[in-house]
Amino acid sequence: MREIIFDTETTGFDPRNGDRMVEIGCIEMVNRVLTGKAYHAYFNPERTMPAEAEAVHGLSDAFLADKPLFAQSAQDFLDFIGDAPMIAHNAKFDFNFINFELERCGHPHVDLVRMVDTMELAKVRHPGAKLTLDALCSRYGIDRSHRTKHGALLDAELLAQVYVELRGGRQIGLELLAETAEVTTGARILIRKDRPFRQPRPHAATEEELLIHAEFLKSVDAPLWGA
Repeated sequence: MREIIFDTETTGFDPRNGDRMVEIGCIEMVNRVLTGKAYHAYFNPERTMPAEAEAVHGLSDAFLADKPLFAQSAQDFLDFIGDAPMIAHNAKFDFNFINFELERCGHPHVDLVRMVDTMELAKVRHPGAKLTLDALCSRYGIDRSHRTKHGALLDAELLAQVYVELRGGRQIGLELLAETAEVTTGARILIRKDRPFRQPRPHAATEEELLIHAEFLKSVDAPLWGA
């Protein structure tokens, strides 16, 4: 099963108030195993970056000034995601921005039926616990020491690891490992295919063993298995 784990960075919280998407990072998983394929892009938001937003992701007006508009990259994005389910943390936020940008340049929305929200999965699995991406990384022992600021592609990579854990752990992907014997993240599994065929061992008791068993039963008072 193909799935897309993604994250966005924006100028604020609500596209209806003039906020825009400035970065998107998507990574592909098949059967919960990373394939190494990704889509990552920055966009010129055609507006100034609020200081509060820049403090979160570090994307300045100067950095984004020469980046393309979303409309110029929209088809590449749509081609990458295809019709796969799309997984994000607090996914409604990201879907709101993606669909706003798609509508703005004349493309149809991404259907919300494809949305998988890891925050909702975490609520069910860990009721009452902190549900931020940082908190879930800590819970599952996922290294995020290189995450000094938010970044769409980096956060998608961390979320992919969290998502696998929320779905039950690495064993879910073993059916793919059995086919490929290799994972793109570097982990490997070796499968022996040269074992010789061995005939099944006989399990019926011999005449001697039956006689010994019969003698033993004589020493037991009313054995149930001798009735």
